[in-house]
Amino acid sequence: MTDDRLRALAAAAGIAVDWQDAFGKPQVVTPDTLRAVLAALGLPARTPDDVADSLHAATTGGGRLPPLVTAWSGQPVVIDMGVSSWSPQRYRIRFEDGGEVAGLVDHVDARTISLPAVSTPGYHCLRLDGRDLTLAVAPPRCFGIGDAMGPAARPWGLAVQLYGIRRKGDGGIGDFTGLADLARAAAAQGADALAVSPVHAMFAAEPRHFSPYSPSSRLWLNVLHIDPAALLGDGFTEQAGDEALEEAPLIDWPAAAARRMAHLRELFDRFEHTFGAAQRGFRDFRRARGEALEDHARFEALHAHLYGQDPQAWSWRTWPEALRDPRSEAVAAFAAAHERDVTFHAFLQFMADHGLANAQRAARGAGMGIGLIADLAVGSDGAGSQVWSRQEEMLTGLSQGAPPDLLNPLGQNWGLTPLSPRGLRDHGYRAFIEMLRATLGHAGGLRIDHVLGLARAWLVPDGADAGAGAYVQFPCDDLLRLVALESWRHDAIVIGEDLGTVPDGFRDRLGAAGLLGMAVLSFTRDADGRWLPPAEWPAAAVGLTGTHDLPTLAGWWSGRDIAWRRRLNLFSADHGPAAVAAERDEDRASLWQALCEEGTAEGAAPDPDMPGPFVGAAISYVGRSAGPLVLLPVEDALAQDEQPNLPGITDPHPNWRRRLPGSADRLLEPPAVRARLAALAAARKA
Repeated sequence: MTDDRLRALAAAAGIAVDWQDAFGKPQVVTPDTLRAVLAALGLPARTPDDVADSLHAATTGGGRLPPLVTAWSGQPVVIDMGVSSWSPQRYRIRFEDGGEVAGLVDHVDARTISLPAVSTPGYHCLRLDGRDLTLAVAPPRCFGIGDAMGPAARPWGLAVQLYGIRRKGDGGIGDFTGLADLARAAAAQGADALAVSPVHAMFAAEPRHFSPYSPSSRLWLNVLHIDPAALLGDGFTEQAGDEALEEAPLIDWPAAAARRMAHLRELFDRFEHTFGAAQRGFRDFRRARGEALEDHARFEALHAHLYGQDPQAWSWRTWPEALRDPRSEAVAAFAAAHERDVTFHAFLQFMADHGLANAQRAARGAGMGIGLIADLAVGSDGAGSQVWSRQEEMLTGLSQGAPPDLLNPLGQNWGLTPLSPRGLRDHGYRAFIEMLRATLGHAGGLRIDHVLGLARAWLVPDGADAGAGAYVQFPCDDLLRLVALESWRHDAIVIGEDLGTVPDGFRDRLGAAGLLGMAVLSFTRDADGRWLPPAEWPAAAVGLTGTHDLPTLAGWWSGRDIAWRRRLNLFSADHGPAAVAAERDEDRASLWQALCEEGTAEGAAPDPDMPGPFVGAAISYVGRSAGPLVLLPVEDALAQDEQPNLPGITDPHPNWRRRLPGSADRLLEPPAVRARLAALAAARKA
């Protein structure tokens, strides 16, 4: 086999064989990595015959029309037919509202056709000489803040880690009722949005797997955030004995989850005989959510059963072969034999959905113009429900991550399974659309984690080092159109987490589609290191003081993050703690000067052990940013010095375990907190 043929196949499959790393050095993907990535894409390349067959499939689309094509409203509909053996002559479009239009096809070239522009957004039925497919026509851009609140609006909001919210009776884990309480409290201070950490479904049988960015499924919800009383009444709160769990500064996930699940199971066992109205709602919910809900409920029951018997059965790939296929007779037989367990997990999703819906209603009812902003994680755990139930649409055998860069010289492997670009096309983007709808179901906004993955993803073969991956191209135009369409159908703004190594021109594509980027204080510097004044921040980006992966304002000023790195020995050999501390001293001085020049601070810079004045000045500074929205992490509103997550570390730093210091309904009442929020509101108006 010649390298040229393998390279041609890789190029046809959207793999970047040649690429440039963050240090400016040209890189070439090895043949072994190419073959592994191609195999996961469904394009085997072990032999010359494999390469020839796969190249034909990659360049012809397998001889099949895609079941769904996309277009922008007001622009011609261009369709790659994949093969030239069939040339349709006529088309007919039946719109969602019942109208129709028909005409002749325009043949652009041997494999491309074009239809006249369609002005009506929606999912329409397109017939080409007797063959039907779906035509998804997107509005010109996403639903925006101006659409939600008017063109003159300059809103602000808070960002919170849901698990960390406190309220009496929550059993030691933040829940949807606490979220509703915090939304009302924030709205009372003038906030129009509350961005929430991912609430995706985790593994009910293994609460020690609790990172919200490594979910079992992005189609369903984390049932540990359920407050039973929200649906069943105040008499069904957690049982007595949870005080120690509730008052602890850190979540004890195994203990709190065990109590929560036991309580939920007890309620479920009483459910059939007690809650008539809720029973009807549950039946309707289960019927409406259909096969996707049944798949998840069956997975949870299977996982609890098999993992409970054998700790090696954590991943469905280790299960008996017949149980690895969600459509197998063996899975159906298991579901029939364990019908109550399956129904229990479906019931939990019903309760979680009800709780999240209540939180969004509380936010909007309290006056928020946007309400909750949901967070869509970049991928799913390969051992989980979503990958098991959507195997043809996921890239099993590969994990998503990032190549070596300045912050991570060895690269990153997040252990997450991404969607498959070929699987998406072949299945009409079903998995992507249902994921958007699930995340937007009870939200006024969406944050897409690592939005760069809409264009390309760094994919690492299982068992390989993080640096031994490859960039794989994704159908960015199709995905952006679907995001815009679902954004309008849900009246929800869209934010893309665009931090990292950004492809040339990608932010322009996001902006044209109406997706907001992210401008974070610590990264808003020019090539010479100058802190950019707020007026020079990107106008199409949300302003933030920080993120869950970065030091808090108080932690940065005091050097708390450096202390953690020193404790965990996270310094490189040529850039030790003394050098990092010296750089921080310089950065403190230059940032304080920038704050003074902007007018949000004055006088001499405070000592590192007195971060309060800096926190208030920095919040006002970010509040003046040019973007249409500012989001303030609750940790910064409270001037806390510990960050929620220290990337790349699982112990002893308590990632995803910190609880907020007061109850949600009173968390924002201390005078210092109210003053910071008032200053932020004033800065937005200014």
